[in-house]
Amino acid sequence: MTILDLQTIRYINLLDSASKVKTSKCFVYNNTIFFAVPASQVSRAIGPNAINIRNIQDKLGKKVKVITEASGQEDIVRFVQDIIAPVRFMGAKIQDGVFVITAGSQSKAALIGRNRRREEELQQIVKDTFSLEMKIL
Repeated sequence: MTILDLQTIRYINLLDSASKVKTSKCFVYNNTIFFAVPASQVSRAIGPNAINIRNIQDKLGKKVKVITEASGQEDIVRFVQDIIAPVRFMGAKIQDGVFVITAGSQSKAALIGRNRRREEELQQIVKDTFSLEMKIL
């Protein structure tokens, strides 16, 4: 279960006021704010010609992305790929309660990031969303 801090609540309220789309899943990865919304609401959240996203980006001064919410653990691979794009990994699987990502050396370096910052952010997202630990090989 994700604990929402005041900043996250502000981000969620900003999306709601800009697009009238409600979500409870908002997180920051690699200095980008992600909103996970139901698949039927993605285009509404983005707005015509991405006007809603541009307005939010102008107000916050940060990059914003809207992705499709995961409906269960079967969506974990697509969900993580949406977050880390354009970086790709070779494979992923759930093994003994751990989400294991197999990546090449370049992708692994990009996924880990300097001082393991991106890896820690992604681990927290996977843990909050799917209640799984994550490991990059």
